Amino acid sequence: MKTFIRVVEVWVPSRDGSVLEFGGGLYGDAPFFGALSEARCFAMGEGLPGQAWEQGHPVILKQFAGSYFQRTTSAKAAGLTCGIALPVFAGDFLTSVLVLFCGDDQAHAGAIELWHNDPAQSADMKLADGYYGTTAEVFEFTSRHTSFRRGTGLPGAVWESGAPLFIEDLGKSNRFLRADSATKVGVNRGFAIPCPVRDGQTWVMAFLSALGTPIARRVEVWTPEGPRVRQGEPAALMRTSGFCEQAGNLGAAASVIERGHGSIGQAFLTGVPVVSVDAGAEPAGVGADAQAAGLQSLTALPLIRDGKLLSVVVWYF
Repeated sequence: MKTFIRVVEVWVPSRDGSVLEFGGGLYGDAPFFGALSEARCFAMGEGLPGQAWEQGHPVILKQFAGSYFQRTTSAKAAGLTCGIALPVFAGDFLTSVLVLFCGDDQAHAGAIELWHNDPAQSADMKLADGYYGTTAEVFEFTSRHTSFRRGTGLPGAVWESGAPLFIEDLGKSNRFLRADSATKVGVNRGFAIPCPVRDGQTWVMAFLSALGTPIARRVEVWTPEGPRVRQGEPAALMRTSGFCEQAGNLGAAASVIERGHGSIGQAFLTGVPVVSVDAGAEPAGVGADAQAAGLQSLTALPLIRDGKLLSVVVWYF
């Protein structure tokens, strides 16, 4: 099963803070692209990671050719069609930039949307940018002419709750207001996450995918567990929601992950995204579940607002 997300990279500030350096990656069927990337670094404003650093909010790059992107030839050879860069901040400090590269074709549809609200300008959330790949123009047109109030639609629901939201079947959900146009182009899965930034504005990234090309093979949301507190901070995470293409809806889990344990616990501890090519080695039953579902790798993204961890989002491949 091909996933909509094909390549993942983590970029972290150098010791002197002058550039972003390679901090790990998952490259799947694109090893040459990975070898080229590992040797690079990016100054502020340079390349896709540098653009997210400079702008201070998520960035979608819909077309590599003719843009500021610096690895166009190898990206095209690897079948990558768009890139997303998500900066991660701890207060005013940039801890990292997570870059996701996606791919689709006529048989593998998907879309990525970046929704934005500036409270000084509007009470609504509007589409800041979007990549719609091979999906029909009607769905893109509908999206670009739609806005959401807090609590309405998929972006508005994430805006209101401040938490990630996965919708298994968009066509049957009353939270997805563009269900008709999405269903017509085969888009049926939705996963939206808040993207905290430094200036108080609200950004939400939504991943929409078709049944044959899921966003990832499994997604989970882990949140701090209230009762376990050390020195005023939560000491563990609990899975509060999840969905697996093989096992279906996962729901909450009784097991917990200690701060600093495994890839998910490391993302919790450091505030930096973590990638692992051995999902089966994860602690607290996570690895066993991954092996049972045939999952090989994972990416753990910490979501931090005002220096406080909101949750850790995990994609499995």
